[in-house]
Amino acid sequence: MTALPSTTHIRLELKGPVLHLWLNRPEIRNALSRQMTDDIAATFAAIRDDRAMRIVIIRGAGGTFCAGGDLKNMAVSGAAPQPGAPDDLIEGNLRFGRMLQAINSAPQAIIAAVEGHAMGGGIGFASVADVTIAAPDAMFQMSEVRFGIVPAAISPFVVRRIGLTAARRFGVSGARLTAREAAAVGLAHIAAPDKAAFEAEIIVATDQILKCAPGAVAETKMLMLAAAEATPITELLGRAALSFAAAVRGAEGQEGTRAFVEKRAPQWVVKSS
Repeated sequence: MTALPSTTHIRLELKGPVLHLWLNRPEIRNALSRQMTDDIAATFAAIRDDRAMRIVIIRGAGGTFCAGGDLKNMAVSGAAPQPGAPDDLIEGNLRFGRMLQAINSAPQAIIAAVEGHAMGGGIGFASVADVTIAAPDAMFQMSEVRFGIVPAAISPFVVRRIGLTAARRFGVSGARLTAREAAAVGLAHIAAPDKAAFEAEIIVATDQILKCAPGAVAETKMLMLAAAEATPITELLGRAALSFAAAVRGAEGQEGTRAFVEKRAPQWVVKSS
């Protein structure tokens, strides 16, 4: 198992093949910081090639998911840089966008468990998860325009998640979505009716994924992301056929098909702890 990085603005809890990643600035509703971005990026870089790490569950400490960017910090860092000096605002936004892409393209399955506010960058996390589960008190909002800011890094991921029409509506209005409304437009997959059901849905999703072969999960994500990025269909079908043949002939495919014939669970099936 890969050694996890030391972090300060996130908390990592490893339980078997499942990594629980907690956004950990509860005193300011888990607002984003450069350190949080760097902590998350370092974590996903560390686990990228570790197939023993099968699921990452992203949550917010203190009962809220993520309040978006730290506006107080932005208010004091908005001055233009000196000529020739690096622009911290540009670099910071690029850093956050690249971190979201690292989550989006991670070979592990990603679950976002959203309680309380998911604003600004918090919607970014929800948009790059494979399974997004919303608690009954979850509230989603592209709030940037209300503060004269642009939802820059998250917009490509939101558009790919819910489509241009819905993204434009929420991007230009800053409208709030309840858990049910977020599920209706596809931002969330499940809107839990109460907190007990919310926790139960996280376990259900985790156990479902742990019944699946990790290599097959990673390859499936790669093909689906390529399709979403408008890879020409002829090229995509060729890649898909190669992936299919490699999977059938590989260790996972051989184990999975033998397990089916022998009426037993494949070796990779485990229960969440």
